[in-house]
Amino acid sequence: MSRLQGKTAIVTGASRGIGYAVAERLVAEGANVVITARGEDALKEAVARLGTEHATYVAGKADRPEHQDEVVAAALDTFGSLDLMVNNTGINPAYGSLLDIETAVSRKIFEVNVIAALEWVKKVHAAWMKEHGGSIVNIASVAGLRPAPGIAMYGVSKAAVIHLTEELAVELGPGIRVNAVAPAVVKTQFAQALYAGREEEVSRPYPLKRLGEPDDIAGVVSFLLSDDAGWVTGQTVTIDGGVLLTGGV
Repeated sequence: MSRLQGKTAIVTGASRGIGYAVAERLVAEGANVVITARGEDALKEAVARLGTEHATYVAGKADRPEHQDEVVAAALDTFGSLDLMVNNTGINPAYGSLLDIETAVSRKIFEVNVIAALEWVKKVHAAWMKEHGGSIVNIASVAGLRPAPGIAMYGVSKAAVIHLTEELAVELGPGIRVNAVAPAVVKTQFAQALYAGREEEVSRPYPLKRLGEPDDIAGVVSFLLSDDAGWVTGQTVTIDGGVLLTGGV
């Protein structure tokens, strides 16, 4: 497949898990990628697997403006364009009810999951997409669509990401499309606490009787970024193995 041939993408939080799977799929479809995460060693290994002719990395924290600037510059300097943006970085450093989460932790969740996503969009818009167009996908969650006891503040932040996606789609059209995906539980290191040691039990309410794999998300993200989704904007695609149909999250 080459439907993304010649395009350049930034994928945040992409040294492993969903972000890496997205980057791998984009490269397979002809794109060049700049991947980001905090750990340099993991990023080096990821780029080696992706192929240095199509991928490079910048290590740093996704919510830091100087890191965002460095990544945008790397995309333009290395590959000459910045056509695609995938806001994948997300954190959930605390479990428990909303009333029990410390205010500082709530602020940090919103800074990384919501505000940083908006700041990335501002940066890529100013640097390239305003003049040339582009496509953006934000990684939300089914926790942003239904109450999610135990990860409530994470869910609130992802609900904000979904609405942010809609607002940006209105503001940035027609030249830039903005969409989101909302996965249920995907088998990644990030989500291990939700299923480790009890995968069969957790997957029982899913009509497809399994949890998600990173590749399940990557294919939908690739579609939304591509011209095959050229008349799709402001949408959040639920990727959940059918679990919301049964009332689960």
